[in-house]
Amino acid sequence: MFKSLKLRGAITLIVCLGALYFLIPTFFPNIPSSWNKYLAKEKIHLGLDLQGGMHLVLEIDTDKALEAMMERTSNELKESLMDSKVRFRNLEKAKGATISMELTDSDGKTVLENVLRDKYPDLEIDTTGPHDKGQLVTLKINDKRAADLKKLTVEHSLETIRNRVDQFGIAEPEIIPEGDNRILIQLPGIKDPERAKNLIGKTALLEFKIVDDENSLEEALRGNLPEGDIIAYGLRADKSTGERNSSPYLLKDKSLLTGASLETAKVQIADRFGDVTVSLTFNSQGSVDFERITGENVRKRLAIVLDGVVHSAPVIQEKISGGNAQITGNFTMEEARDLAIVLRAGALPAPVNILEERTVGPSLGSDSIRQGILATIIGSLLVILFMIVYYRFSGAVADIALVINILLILAVLAAFRATLTLPGIAGMLLTVGVAVDANILIFERIREELRTGKTVRLALDTGYDRAFITIIDTHITGIVAAVVLIFFGTGPIKGFAVTTIIGLLASLFTSIFITRVIFDYVMGKYNIKKLSI
Repeated sequence: MFKSLKLRGAITLIVCLGALYFLIPTFFPNIPSSWNKYLAKEKIHLGLDLQGGMHLVLEIDTDKALEAMMERTSNELKESLMDSKVRFRNLEKAKGATISMELTDSDGKTVLENVLRDKYPDLEIDTTGPHDKGQLVTLKINDKRAADLKKLTVEHSLETIRNRVDQFGIAEPEIIPEGDNRILIQLPGIKDPERAKNLIGKTALLEFKIVDDENSLEEALRGNLPEGDIIAYGLRADKSTGERNSSPYLLKDKSLLTGASLETAKVQIADRFGDVTVSLTFNSQGSVDFERITGENVRKRLAIVLDGVVHSAPVIQEKISGGNAQITGNFTMEEARDLAIVLRAGALPAPVNILEERTVGPSLGSDSIRQGILATIIGSLLVILFMIVYYRFSGAVADIALVINILLILAVLAAFRATLTLPGIAGMLLTVGVAVDANILIFERIREELRTGKTVRLALDTGYDRAFITIIDTHITGIVAAVVLIFFGTGPIKGFAVTTIIGLLASLFTSIFITRVIFDYVMGKYNIKKLSI
C-alpha cells in the first residue's frame, strides 16, 4: 500500500505510541498528578464480572403512569365541564386508564364531545349507555397517545435513574433500555447493594397535602371515610426509646404542590442536638404557589408526603415566602442524603419492579481478573514459544506483532470507554490465535516460494501478496459473525463480540502491515540472503 519504508515505519511508530498513550492510566494509575493534563483521562473500564457489583433489570410499570395521568386529567375535566355548564355526577377515574361519569342532561354528550375536541384531543369516548335517569360515559386515552406516553415514561425513568446513580457517586455505571419497558442497570464496584437498590427503585413522589382536622380520624379508620379524603400513614419516633411507630393521618386527597416544583434539596443539621433535616428550595413558580398555599391555610397542618408516607405535618403559623421548606423525620445522615439525592434527581414517573437481581462479590471479580489474565498470559506464552521454536526469527517477528496486537485491543477499549468483561478476555484469546494464524499463512507461503529457488526478497513479496486475499476473507468473515452477535446477543455475548471485532481489525494491521515493515527494515539494513523461517 505504501512503498516508502520510512512512511510505513512512521505509521507503525505513531500507532504504537498512541496505544501506549491511552494505556498509561491503566498500567500506571499512580503517575504524578502534574502529568495528568498531558495524558489520556480514561483507563480501561472493567465489567461487573471482573470487579464485582450489582446487576439489575427493572420493569417500568407504564400502566400506572397512564392511570396517574388519567387521575390528573379527571380533576381538570371536572373544572372544564363545570365551566361549560355541563351537568354531571360521579366523575372519577375508573378501572385502568379510563374515566367514567354520569351525564344528566340529554344534550350533555354533545357538549362533552365539544369540550374533548377543544381541550382534550387525546381523550375519546369509549362506551356510552343508559344509567338511572342519565347516561353513563366512559372515556379512554387514544392508542397513539397511550403508546407515546409509555415511551416517554421509560425515557424519563431512564434519565431519572441515571441522575440518581451519578449523584450517588458510582463510577462507570451501565444504564441502558432493554425492550419496551425495561432498564438494565450494572453498577460495578458497588459496596452497599441494598442501599443502591433502594435509591434507584424509590419512586420519590413528593406531595404537599392538607391534614383534615375537621373530620374524625377514628370514624375514617372505621370505614366512614369523608368524600375527598384519604388515610395515609407516617412514622413517628419515640424520643425516649428511639423506636418508630406507624401513625395514621386523615388527609385531603388533592395535592396542593408536588416535587415537580422543586429546584434543589440538601441535607442540613437542624439544631445543636444534631437532628438531620432535608431542606427544600422551590423554583420560581413553586415559590409563588407555596406562598399562596401557606397563606390560604394558616393554622392548618400541611402534610409532607413522600411515596404515600407522611414524613411530617407541621402547623402553618403564617404565610411562608421565599420558597423554602423542610422535611423532618428523625433521619440518619445516610437516609437524609439519599432522600436529597432522589428529590434532586426528580420523581420516577411510574413505579418500578425488580425483575432480575444479581450481586457479584469483589472477591469473585478479583478471581475472574486473576484467572482471565493468567489464561491470557499462559495462552500467549505458549503461542510465542511455538512460533519462535518453529519459525525462528520469523516467529519472533510474529510475536512482536502479537504483543502490539494485544496492546492495540486494550488501547481501543480505553479510548472508546468500552468495558472489558470476562467474555471480552475470551475474545482477546481468540484473536491471539487468529493473529498468529494469519502470520502462519504468510510464512508457509514464503516457505513455498523459497523452495522454488526464489530470492528472499521475491519470496517475501510473493508470500505476502498471495496470502493477502485469504487473510482478508477470514478476518471479514469473523467480523461479520461478530457484528451479528452484537445485534442479536445479550450483554456478555456483546462484550465478546466487541472485543473480537477490535482484535480482528488489529490483527489485520499487525499481521500484514507491521510484520512486513519489520522484515523490510531488517532486510534493507543487513542485506539478508537467507531468511530464518
